[in-house]
Amino acid sequence: MPNRAKTILLVVGDIAILYLSLFLMLGIRYGAGWYEAFTRFHAIPFGVIFILWLLVFFIAGLYDLRRLHNNLDFIKTLWLAVATSAILSGLVFYAVPYFGIAPKTNLAIFVVIFGVIGTLWRRGFNRASSSGEAPNRVLLIGNGPADEVAAAIAENAQLGYTVAARIKEAAALAAPGAIRDTVNRHSITCVVVPRSLKREGHLPATLYQLFADGVQVFDLPNFSEIIMRKVPLSDLEETWFLENIEGAARFYDPLKRAFEFVLAIAIGIALLPFEILIAIAVKLTSPGPVIYRQVRVGKNGRLFTLYKFRTMRNDAERHGAQWAAKGDPRVTPLGRILRISHLDELPQLLNILRGELSFVGPRPERPEFVGKLKEQIPYYETRLLVKPGVTGWAQINHRADLDLEDVKQKLQYDIYYLKNRSLVLDLAIVAKTIKSIFATPQ
Repeated sequence: MPNRAKTILLVVGDIAILYLSLFLMLGIRYGAGWYEAFTRFHAIPFGVIFILWLLVFFIAGLYDLRRLHNNLDFIKTLWLAVATSAILSGLVFYAVPYFGIAPKTNLAIFVVIFGVIGTLWRRGFNRASSSGEAPNRVLLIGNGPADEVAAAIAENAQLGYTVAARIKEAAALAAPGAIRDTVNRHSITCVVVPRSLKREGHLPATLYQLFADGVQVFDLPNFSEIIMRKVPLSDLEETWFLENIEGAARFYDPLKRAFEFVLAIAIGIALLPFEILIAIAVKLTSPGPVIYRQVRVGKNGRLFTLYKFRTMRNDAERHGAQWAAKGDPRVTPLGRILRISHLDELPQLLNILRGELSFVGPRPERPEFVGKLKEQIPYYETRLLVKPGVTGWAQINHRADLDLEDVKQKLQYDIYYLKNRSLVLDLAIVAKTIKSIFATPQ
């Protein structure tokens, strides 16, 4: 079953379980009069509430097939989503008099029933998705980046792929019939080849013939997007960027700028009293300025001043610019709270209004680091093709930069965002950022 169909089935299944739980609750509470109670009092209010539940599930990542493993982490995420949805449901019932009900007992019974049936349904779905023969049998050509893809496939059987065979690059080039024989012997449905090999020797003709026979042919960067949602640096070349990045989101970017300008004004006005309280708290808890100003590199390499509530001691960089470390002792107690909650970034609304920053984009880096990273990491400068963001695809998928390897990993996510940026992806990033605010820090 295609992954999109799996996701649709998962949503439809959740909706069915929500209504089944509602009907069971009404049967327990009203007996034979359950249908009248549903049509007169519960149909519209719970219909609205179920939309809220599905939104919470989406934010929690419960529709991301890569996260659907039957382990303790999944159960904790599911029950946290259920508890959050239950609390929000209670608030909505009491805040909207139009509904005409405030079902404390009914809601409690419903939550328990859904918790039990929903958990059984989700665990069954996860098990079914990960078991049986995968519909997509993959032939991986090459090593290096292909090794990481193979590991990701092995860890995520629910995506519907399995590595049925592998061929080294030298063997694929030396024997024209090796790929065809392997495809036939292992019933291969999908061939993944390094981009650099697609134009070598006999491979273009061989791959074209396989494509004509109905076998899917992917280059490694595009297949990595499907499996890992990032693009491997080691298999990229300049022509890939010209083909995939140059025209991406040409129409979306101007609309995004207009929408963000209006949204930044609205959020700034709405949260102004809160920002004043944070400013006072920063001033009272540690010496130094309330607002921390730092030069960052923006779109096309232009420098701008980034604004944040100060979270470190005033003398944090007396020895020069340096990356933050895990458990950084320079961070103040209040600053640690502001960082975990992302409240330290509220002053960046001014950067958004000035057009220097976006809500979503690659992390804005300091010029002291950018110059060095350009020399050490290929294609690092491509992340400067769009405005940096308060949050971004790399930030929610990888930890903060502690070393050069972290920067390389996050660049792969940044390049994925550059190619695929859209309203849907931006909304997903914002939703997952909100989720991370309530997650336990690692």
